[in-house]
Amino acid sequence: MNAPAAPAPSVAPPRTTVPLLAYAGWFVAAAFFFYAWVLRVAPSITVEPLMRDFAVGGAIVGNLSAVYFWAYAALQIPCGLFTDRWGPRRVLTVAILVTGVGCAVMGLAPTIELAYAGRALIGFGAAFAFVGSMVIAALWLPARRFAFFSGVALAVGLAGGVVGQGPFSAAVAALGWRDYMVALAGWALIHALLAWLLIRDRPRSAARHAPAGAVPATPAPEPMRSSLVRALRRPQNFLIAAFALLMSVPILAFGGLWGVPYTVARFGVDTTAAGFAMAAMLLGVACGGPLWGLLSDRLGRRKPVLLAGGLLGLAAIGAAIYLPGLPFAAFQVCVFLSGLGGAAMVTAFALGREHNDARSAGTALGLINMCTMLSGAVSQPLIGLLLDLSWAGETVNGARVYAPAAYEEAFLLLPAAYAAGLLIWLALKETHARPFAEPSAAG
Repeated sequence: MNAPAAPAPSVAPPRTTVPLLAYAGWFVAAAFFFYAWVLRVAPSITVEPLMRDFAVGGAIVGNLSAVYFWAYAALQIPCGLFTDRWGPRRVLTVAILVTGVGCAVMGLAPTIELAYAGRALIGFGAAFAFVGSMVIAALWLPARRFAFFSGVALAVGLAGGVVGQGPFSAAVAALGWRDYMVALAGWALIHALLAWLLIRDRPRSAARHAPAGAVPATPAPEPMRSSLVRALRRPQNFLIAAFALLMSVPILAFGGLWGVPYTVARFGVDTTAAGFAMAAMLLGVACGGPLWGLLSDRLGRRKPVLLAGGLLGLAAIGAAIYLPGLPFAAFQVCVFLSGLGGAAMVTAFALGREHNDARSAGTALGLINMCTMLSGAVSQPLIGLLLDLSWAGETVNGARVYAPAAYEEAFLLLPAAYAAGLLIWLALKETHARPFAEPSAAG
């Protein structure tokens, strides 16, 4: 079947096996993001055994968790370049295998140094998950639904966070954290096989079968330096990335690590119940991602959705932590609403896609996603350090115990991040949900 002469976004894709395979490949990439989120939140349900096994405090555990984010962030621009250059099939398959090796190394680590190495490998591999799913969506799926598919990918990933902090906390209790990590390494082997079998690239072989209504296949890959320079020359990319960074701080620092021990300290529940409470935040993000994306696509606007989400997240996280006498059930509702508001951040990826041409899309999206990961890399150990500074010397079974007041002081960082993000919002330029206009031959 010959490629159409021009893209036709208004025409529905024909029902052929090729589009179905493209959707299957996109789902495998999104499911890799699910797996990455299970691993991202794993330290939050293993804080006490990690402190006990390695005889360390909150700052060290925060750093161990943050190694994932540093590794993840460091590879975001390279992973966009690699995916633009070599296609998602090979890149994602190798990335999944690297993630699995990291799980095995961490689970078997006899020292904190080897645990750091395993956690870094996990971050290196997982770095390709979300950008890979968005590149596949940009290359194969309808352009007018890019924000929606980005939101669904985020929802699939956050479902991994929900499962990782809720049901999987029981698996940690039953298996121990080491055997749990080794089991997750086995998961990677199966997932890598599925990626190799189902993901298809966008080179010339894909162009012959591109479905109508999908974003057309990109031209032959160009030097990676050109993609990088093109992305770095657009100031809006840096503003969008800064906004995404600030909106991600409460989700990654509170929902991804310190919310569980805080909930135990404040409400006196066990770790499993606290894990389910934090899963409510990730559930909010999972629900909000596709909803905000769909709303933005239908409105044909990006900035109003980003503003609404930021205001909701700011109000909800402030109420969850600082409203006195809050019942546990109401706390969970506020945590859910905070995640729901923060999920509007996914629309920033659509904004970034629309400020960049197809040749540098993966690189620009990698830049934005790098900054979301930097938020966790910086905020998780920073909160751990602030907690250590307020520590009164109390321990239980070798693990440090922090008072609720210490958490509340450290958590001032969370509403401050939302507020700073809303200031950045003022400088963002609306795209009206229109794809980047390629320059004409006449210039």
